Amino acid sequence: MHFFDINSIFFEALGYSMSHLEFWATVTGGIAVWLSARENVWSWIIGLANVVLAFVLFYQIQLYPDMFLQVFFFITNLIGWWQWKYPKANEANRNNELKISKLSIQQWLLLGIGGVACTVLMGTFAKNLHEWLPTMFSKPSAFPYMDSFTTVMSILATFMLIRKKIEAWYIWLLVDAISTYMYSLKDVKLYALLYFVFCFIAAFGAYNWTKEYQEYSR
Repeated sequence: MHFFDINSIFFEALGYSMSHLEFWATVTGGIAVWLSARENVWSWIIGLANVVLAFVLFYQIQLYPDMFLQVFFFITNLIGWWQWKYPKANEANRNNELKISKLSIQQWLLLGIGGVACTVLMGTFAKNLHEWLPTMFSKPSAFPYMDSFTTVMSILATFMLIRKKIEAWYIWLLVDAISTYMYSLKDVKLYALLYFVFCFIAAFGAYNWTKEYQEYSR
């Protein structure tokens, strides 16, 4: 079978059939997030491979909001690499890369209100997608509102990550916890395990970035 077919099996372990697609999407995703937590600019480059594989994976398991999210991620991976690598002079750290900062209270409120509104709109869109475009989407969206919430929050967290906002990691922790549950229900077990590991990486990222931020004032 084709490499990008989720039914093309790479190996079997403990009774679970692992596809090439799920395996390599998981590996590249794990590496990219770990490098982000380490504040390594190459996380954005590895992320490009991950989003292409994830796009195909989510299409095949009917998580359409997550699928569309990968298009956004592809673009933001390019932007993120540029922002981190070539910051403005007043935003550069000692390595001449973008330095870590925090959100203001006003920014928190704006993101919260916008996030809820966009979740409702996207959830409604995803819920009806198979009726509006039956040729392209033959099956209904799985968990349209839950999937839309993680999609919207991922977008917000990505913009925060591009600007190296510490709070991005707290948003990722919430998204990763919900995604672990959602992917386990869709029986992509390795991807569910990956997002479970992401929870710990997000916690580490918050700790590591906070430590780095505090050193700026010393």
